Amino acid sequence: MSSKSKVKKPNLMVIGWIEHIDLPDLDLHNLRTKIDTGARTSALHATHIETFTQGEDPWVSFQVQFEDDALSLSMKAPVYDVRHIKNTSGIPEKRIVIRTPLQIAGRIWPISVSLTDRSNMRFPMIIGRSALKKQNIAVHTRRANLAAMHAAST
Repeated sequence: MSSKSKVKKPNLMVIGWIEHIDLPDLDLHNLRTKIDTGARTSALHATHIETFTQGEDPWVSFQVQFEDDALSLSMKAPVYDVRHIKNTSGIPEKRIVIRTPLQIAGRIWPISVSLTDRSNMRFPMIIGRSALKKQNIAVHTRRANLAAMHAAST
């Protein structure tokens, strides 16, 4: 018998290619998000991205605004990583990455999120395949907003 203890996998959850998710630590709720398994890393629309030091640790401040007429929200978070991530045109960009919990259909787990200006994109956030790894999630490519139905049935 293996010395590794088996971690029980969560039940299979089928979600749509568009979902409404929460990032509770950032106080962002009901965020319209594209589930993009073609992308490795998740990305959040952010502007005015600036790094600073808090104590001895690197932090980032940024603003988010998801509706044209909405107020922009100022946020800050510890820097988790700095990575070269290919944008939608395939060109590598240097991006700040933060870690924050993702909540969908009553489940919550930490994910890595790159900060980038997505103002010319249809969705303010994408969830990449790394965020879904080990969560026992299948993505229905022709349906949207299935997580709400899943949450109601649990």
